Amino acid sequence: MPKMKTHKGAKKRVKVTASGKVVAMKTGKRHLNWHKSGKEIRQKGRKFTLAKPEAERIKLLLPYA
Repeated sequence: MPKMKTHKGAKKRVKVTASGKVVAMKTGKRHLNWHKSGKEIRQKGRKFTLAKPEAERIKLLLPYA
């Protein structure tokens, strides 16, 4: 059997932790931030854990993670 390919888009956006959780950055911090409050921008700087059904879908795209 040939090797499975990693989905490069998913690889750049999410990370699988050692315990198997999938973490990603929050959206909405790249641009158009001038009208957002400092609190909102700070909160969007944190990573968050994806929900279990979504994490299972992502893990299919990352076979070696």
